Amino acid sequence: MMGMVMDMKCSRLRLLRIEHGYTQQELAKILYLRQNSCSDYETGKRQCPVDVLGKLADLYGVSVDYLMDRTDIKEPYPKK
Repeated sequence: MMGMVMDMKCSRLRLLRIEHGYTQQELAKILYLRQNSCSDYETGKRQCPVDVLGKLADLYGVSVDYLMDRTDIKEPYPKK
């Protein structure tokens, strides 16, 4: 479902981006987004779509639950 979005603690998105050494512009290129979309997700102005959450989780090596602040454990689940 393309329009589906998830609510999350936006500060984690910013912290992970900085922790991995990306600017918003660099991250936008990696995710094929506009820089202002990355900014909007980080500030909570817009909710991050599920497909982008998955890409961010893979890029940062964390679980989607961690991105959504459902857990404090960063490690992703084993892949099927």
